[in-house]
Amino acid sequence: MDKIELEILGLSSSQSQQGSFALVLGETVGNRRLPIIIGMFEAQAIAIEIEKIVPNRPMTHDLFKSFARNFHYTVEEIMISDLKEGVFFAKIVCSDGAGTTEIDARPSDAIAIGLRFNVPIFTNESVLSEAGIVLTDEEGEPEIPSAPSGSDSKKGATEKLKDLSFDRLTSMLDEALKGEDYEKAAKIRDEMNRRN
Repeated sequence: MDKIELEILGLSSSQSQQGSFALVLGETVGNRRLPIIIGMFEAQAIAIEIEKIVPNRPMTHDLFKSFARNFHYTVEEIMISDLKEGVFFAKIVCSDGAGTTEIDARPSDAIAIGLRFNVPIFTNESVLSEAGIVLTDEEGEPEIPSAPSGSDSKKGATEKLKDLSFDRLTSMLDEALKGEDYEKAAKIRDEMNRRN
């Protein structure tokens, strides 16, 4: 299975899920983006390492790094390995010099740890083809239709997406990507994938 290297492109607060963040990864060679919704604490752990902020006391991911180093383990790479029912799975690939071990993890934790070890992040074609969003240079059009607030808002937005043509969804996807609204882009991508 071919590995595709990813880089962190952005981290922003989620518009639909309060307390959640969208972590956007992109191919280092290519134009596909992989948005992953993560929790507030994991987003903070990633942001702190990206900004090279040293907390007063070690965070959980720093503790993992210290533990691994004291027992002579290094992290070789992070692999976003699978996507099942909309949930991403990852592996932390570690080595003690004699052998390699894969540790199952949430992608957010794996990436936070990977940043601390300064290792590459990978995925595979099946994950990227299922959940990736293609960034194009074409002009986009309108945004996702807004739904009334309340418990039916998600259902209303989904129903409206279902009523649109595939061409219209494509142009809306382009617009969402240009505006860096990866959460909307993910919803549009999901609708497009349902039709394929």
